[in-house]
Amino acid sequence: MARVCELTGKKPLVGNNVSHSKRRTKMRQNPNLRKKRFFDEETGQWLTLKVTTSAIRTINKLGLAKALKKFAV
Repeated sequence: MARVCELTGKKPLVGNNVSHSKRRTKMRQNPNLRKKRFFDEETGQWLTLKVTTSAIRTINKLGLAKALKKFAV
């Protein structure tokens, strides 16, 4: 499964892990994803989304309908 936020589209970042001797090895920074259920008041159904924790905070602040509209989903 891809590690991509379904709401914001955040993906893993790729970079170098640099040791004390300046030796570089590839590293990957994954987004902080959580599977979360949200209740959609417009349709009266539960939605299960795989979203980042920052997207969860946005949904809690704005509401599900406004957050979906903001991120154009």
